[in-house]
Amino acid sequence: MATNADLISFNWTLVMNWVTIIVLFLVLKHFFFDKVHNFVIARQDAVKDVIDNAEATNRRADEKLDAYNKRIAGIEGEGREIIKNAKLKAESQAADILDEANKRAEALLDKALKEIEREKAQAITDMKNQIVALSLMAAEKIMEKDLEATGQDAFIDKIIEQAGTSGWRN
Repeated sequence: MATNADLISFNWTLVMNWVTIIVLFLVLKHFFFDKVHNFVIARQDAVKDVIDNAEATNRRADEKLDAYNKRIAGIEGEGREIIKNAKLKAESQAADILDEANKRAEALLDKALKEIEREKAQAITDMKNQIVALSLMAAEKIMEKDLEATGQDAFIDKIIEQAGTSGWRN
């Protein structure tokens, strides 16, 4: 078996290994770790810049999308307003056309009524003249004598006047 002295013996190889590791660590730290650390920091900064640029680009894209959506909504609103105005204008024109047609129809109706009244008055006058002529012929036959021309005119006027004021009207 081994003795206690073998377990705790001082070994120069161990010390030299530790000195080599410390020197190697200091050399690597001075020449390598700072460069690697700077490279990692630069890479982190580059990645951060790319992410920041991407986020800024996304924000600008979102802002443009919002602006375009607002524009589209505005254009849709304008389109609805144009359609509404066109509809109102068409309704107004239709109402104007109907009013004009109604006025023309009323004018034609008034003209027709006046024409009917005129023809009715003409028919009544013609009828009175025919009645007068028939009355005269009947009176001549009854009296068996001819009336004189001068007396006939006065007699006709008197009969027409009586016919106009009495029951000759329709």
